[in-house]
Amino acid sequence: MALDRWQTGQILIEPSNGGYAYIGDRWYRGRIHIVPVSGNLTAVNIVDLEQYLYSVIGAEMSPSWPQEALKAQAVAARSYALYQRDRYSNSIYDVGDTQAWQVYKGLESEANTTQAAVEATKGQVLTYNGKIIEAVFHSSSGGHTENVEDVSEPRPYLRGVPDYDAGTPVYEWSSSISRAQLSNLMGVGNISAIKPERTSKTGRVISVRAYGSDGERLLSGEQLQSLLNLRSTLFTINPNGNTFAIYGRGFGHGVGMSQWGAYNLANQGYNYQQILGHYYRNSALAKIKID
Repeated sequence: MALDRWQTGQILIEPSNGGYAYIGDRWYRGRIHIVPVSGNLTAVNIVDLEQYLYSVIGAEMSPSWPQEALKAQAVAARSYALYQRDRYSNSIYDVGDTQAWQVYKGLESEANTTQAAVEATKGQVLTYNGKIIEAVFHSSSGGHTENVEDVSEPRPYLRGVPDYDAGTPVYEWSSSISRAQLSNLMGVGNISAIKPERTSKTGRVISVRAYGSDGERLLSGEQLQSLLNLRSTLFTINPNGNTFAIYGRGFGHGVGMSQWGAYNLANQGYNYQQILGHYYRNSALAKIKID
């Protein structure tokens, strides 16, 4: 990289006097580390963990939600970030900023409420046997969260529990697709039925089989969810004349904390410790040292 008359392999940009850095179309706290990667430039935001969470909480939950729900999200997000960093970081950055990690938008998603939730829980993480847990979360489970082994590898603290997300915007949903469109997507000729092969205890689709005039096809629930752009794998799909009617519940993978469940619990007077204890069974709150 070249900057004026200097050439270097990396550039560190450090705002002065409490200023911020601008990347793409957003402002960020902290410093910016610019490095060449595969012929392109990658900008890495070097930011304090707690200040990083100011943004994450507002990107993952509405800043207008009850403070106890925001606090629960702060502890979960802090735990998740540290777990991800320890296992999936690379030589360039610790964590990404997309939904595959946690959504991070810099100053854009911060609010007084998200800052307050982070400061009130400063350094607090969820642990199991003295180690920080993979505190995954999702929008809404549709009535009952999942045992993680139905979705991924077993975790003793990610057990299915009754959810409290009833009445929320994504608790129930429905859609439809024409028989012609579905036939084209499935590639089995004129489609006649899609039937579940395996489901979880709560009814989430693990695998389905599509039947048509040219044969049949086996898909995972996640494959069909992606093909049809559904909110979760908790759904049924049935023929209805020239269309297929789809009915589903929840939004996301259904493991760990339900954000809409946390919202309802907070509105009912539960504190963040109780919310976290409900969704992350066998876990304990601990405090890390923050320099």
